Amino acid sequence: MPTCRRKRVLLTQPPIDIDAHDPNRDVYLLPQTGEIFDSYEAYAARMSFYKLKQFQCEVTGKSGLDYFQALDSEHQEARTLHSRFPEPLKAAVLRTVQWQVMGRLDHLVEAVYERFKDRYFQGEKVFIDVQGDKFWARVAQVFPPKTLVATTNSPNKSNHSDLKRKRESSVTSSQSVTTEADHPMPIHSIGADLKLPTKEATERDDPAKYFYKVQILEEEKNGFKDGAADAPVDVDGTLVKSERRESGRVKEKGKLNGYDVDGEAKAKWGGSLMEVQCQVMSYVLYFSSSNLNTLNVAPSRDRLAFSKSLLRRFLRDCLDRDSSLASPWTVKPAIAARFDVPSEMPDEVKADVEQVRKGEIDKRKRVWEEKEAQAEREGRYTKKMKKRDEREQKAVAKAAEVESKQKDAQTKAKAKQEKMAAEQAAKEEAERLMAEKAKQKKKPVRYPTEDLDVWITEKDKKAGMIARRPPFRKCLPFLETKGAFDSFLMTWNFFMCFGQPLHLSSFTLDEYEHALQHSLAEPPCNLLAEIHSVLIYNLRTLPFERHSAVLSLLNSTNEPEASQQELPPSKDLVNAMADVGNNWERVPLKHSEGREGWEEALIGCLKDHATVEKFPRLRHILTHLLLKPTDTANSPHPSESHPSTPRSSGTPITEGYTVTSPYERYHTLPPTDKIFILQFMCELAVSSKSIRMYMESCEEQLTALRKEKIEVNRQKRQLVEEMAALTGEKEAAEAATEEPQPPNDLSDVESDGVALSEDASESGSVAGGRRSSASRQLSLRLKAQQGLAHAKQRELARQKTASAKLALAEHRRLDEEVNKLERRLESIEREFRKLLGVARVKPMGRDRYLNRFWWFDGCGGSSLLGSGGAVQYGTGRIFIQGPSEFDEDFWAWKGVHQVDERRKDEEGEEPLAPGSWAVYTEIDEVRPSLLECVDFNENGLLQITEFIKWLNPKGHRELALKNALSRWWDHLAPGVRKRTADTNAVAKLPEARRSMRGKNPGSDISREPYMMWTNRKAIN
Repeated sequence: MPTCRRKRVLLTQPPIDIDAHDPNRDVYLLPQTGEIFDSYEAYAARMSFYKLKQFQCEVTGKSGLDYFQALDSEHQEARTLHSRFPEPLKAAVLRTVQWQVMGRLDHLVEAVYERFKDRYFQGEKVFIDVQGDKFWARVAQVFPPKTLVATTNSPNKSNHSDLKRKRESSVTSSQSVTTEADHPMPIHSIGADLKLPTKEATERDDPAKYFYKVQILEEEKNGFKDGAADAPVDVDGTLVKSERRESGRVKEKGKLNGYDVDGEAKAKWGGSLMEVQCQVMSYVLYFSSSNLNTLNVAPSRDRLAFSKSLLRRFLRDCLDRDSSLASPWTVKPAIAARFDVPSEMPDEVKADVEQVRKGEIDKRKRVWEEKEAQAEREGRYTKKMKKRDEREQKAVAKAAEVESKQKDAQTKAKAKQEKMAAEQAAKEEAERLMAEKAKQKKKPVRYPTEDLDVWITEKDKKAGMIARRPPFRKCLPFLETKGAFDSFLMTWNFFMCFGQPLHLSSFTLDEYEHALQHSLAEPPCNLLAEIHSVLIYNLRTLPFERHSAVLSLLNSTNEPEASQQELPPSKDLVNAMADVGNNWERVPLKHSEGREGWEEALIGCLKDHATVEKFPRLRHILTHLLLKPTDTANSPHPSESHPSTPRSSGTPITEGYTVTSPYERYHTLPPTDKIFILQFMCELAVSSKSIRMYMESCEEQLTALRKEKIEVNRQKRQLVEEMAALTGEKEAAEAATEEPQPPNDLSDVESDGVALSEDASESGSVAGGRRSSASRQLSLRLKAQQGLAHAKQRELARQKTASAKLALAEHRRLDEEVNKLERRLESIEREFRKLLGVARVKPMGRDRYLNRFWWFDGCGGSSLLGSGGAVQYGTGRIFIQGPSEFDEDFWAWKGVHQVDERRKDEEGEEPLAPGSWAVYTEIDEVRPSLLECVDFNENGLLQITEFIKWLNPKGHRELALKNALSRWWDHLAPGVRKRTADTNAVAKLPEARRSMRGKNPGSDISREPYMMWTNRKAIN
């Protein structure tokens, strides 16, 4: 039976009262399993469970299959197994293993294989090796040893005394066979008993003493003829008929004795009867011509029919065992009934099983007791001691419970009298506690804490903290349409994060905004063509339903709404888009040709991927791109030379509208509709193979960066420790230099000089004439010794100076290594931000009112630093998003009225509503360091520190926000400054723009940054 999570899947039983009320009630049948369900929900749930790829074939071990595949695999393997395993062996093996108690199936397989490898049964096919040639043979009859027959069937001794005579007689003697059939002899009855030891079973029932009458099978298509002298004979004398004849001889290469072995051997031995033993021995061969020969043979089984692996699979398929301790192996009931194996356990077998189970339990108990005793001797707290303590605690608790009940019974009468007094005393005690609690001082709050629990005190105001946040700017594009700005940021971030798999170069948010607002057909905007083309190429790899948009428009029921908005009927729109973009998945959009034809490919992509349900603005957008109002149909247009759709442009299709090409109409599409188109395409592209593979690659790179960061931090910590050790040695050397020891050598010289002078003075009375000569020698010796001492001191000083220089050089080297590691850590942090932004972009933090602060630079494919360390930016701004609708629960917990009043006081009259956006565009508005914030402008106003002064680091959220701003300040501030500089560089005066309206606008707009953008990653 298939398994799921290593457990067998049990079939559901039908309801008990399924036909109690209505016998004609309809039910649901699962034919593969025979299960019956009374409701379609239960049937569908069961079928869905069976279709999951989580099942495993119990026979082969294959996993990742559904239930029916696993069931078919088990049936196929069972059929193959039972077709290979010898049929005569099945009943004998199953009777042997029935009710055997063995822990592992492998041990049972080993025991069965050792008992049956040299024992053969009637009707079994074996190999016979005759003079180097192997033949297929069938065991026609088995003759047990005389001793076994004499001990098991003593009345029939006369029948078996002529065994040797019958082996030498003719096979066709039917009377002898009939006599033996009347009294069946024991065949391997003792040797197959696993209860006996192997040695004893072999001595009592030796397989080497068995004789087997075998018949070599002939290679005939029609089988043996009935009544032939050389036909195989069964035990009872009847002919053995085979529906399928196999080749009697195994194919071998080469020739023996100079003649063709295949032809001559088949003619010589085919259809012969012989008697053999399991070992090499002489046998008697019977020919149809009654010639008698004696040869040496060795019977054996085919390895594909009998081996340990095949026997293990057969036993695993036929046996079952309970999960309790020392449970016996039992043959499955259906298989036991088929092979006539007894399925009711005898009393003596039950007694043996219980004895084995009891012995196993006693063995485990002894092992446990020995472990407990050893633990007690070692003084460890054991389970036995724990149980004893628990029993004692339960006894004490029970005694205490009984005692408490007795006390309760005794005090029950007094309780009513003391009730009123107790209530009065409790009331007075509660009042006293309330008074004491009010007098007690409040416990000091541990910061940081919840932001709304922190209030600005007078002390904070004196320290420089302001009470009202500086105003932000709400002048953001596309805020008129609900959700347009969110989609605008989402699509730009998608292009930046997945620029590598899309083959799209990075561009700034300002360039993206101006490209969406581009409303001129000439010159065309290359940025719009590239982003649409790369998305179209990506969506070609996704499955789609042909003309899904057409079917959705025809099935839509919004005709009254469309008529109110003055839109043409759906049928007219379908007719207009019938021949547009049908070949969009194969049309080449080459970068070298300016992506020509991407507008029609966009229509085809929307036709096959979009529906009205998935894309609500589909009808309005298609109407605008394919149909032109009649009043503007005849107006001149600079795109007349561009190829149009197969339907001729300007053909009237309905009243008030004419058909046009998407190339002529896309530039007039509102920017919000362009955003919604890109949003729909980006949401589809997320599920493409290239995007998913890129995300998996980013996850692997993140794992590698985490490991590298750990290793770099370890190296940095080791270098810092080495620097600290060098610093300690240097300080010790300086201390030794500042306090030098007195020169010992010089003192020795002086002491020697004094001694010599004393000796000279004493000897002056004896040799007065030698005084002058001795004094001169003494002075020379003193000067030589003093010079030697000064030379040693100078050498020590030089050595200390050299060691100090080496220590300083090593310290500088280690300092440079630490700086390199710190720069590498900064690079790892930037890579972390890039790769982590691919899966999910997170805000920098939130303020006390749950406003989210977003900074999108450095995420995905965009980088914070360019080549040579140049500053790069994507947005160059910090966006502020109002609290979400889910935050209303938080307001309710804090008190909505109280929070609203506080927001008006601290944020101004117009705080951000849920879903609204604002922005900080100037660096002076958001600088995070208080010391860096002090920057006087020309008017002497301190506007830079206002925002950071408003943040209160005593709250969790604002402390995290301030830390995030400080962490990325070195990259955030240069990006904001660079965007401000770029914006001021390309700014135009309004008068200059108005003066250019009457001239060719393309000559001026082509120099805009978004028009000069090129896709350096594009591939044709």
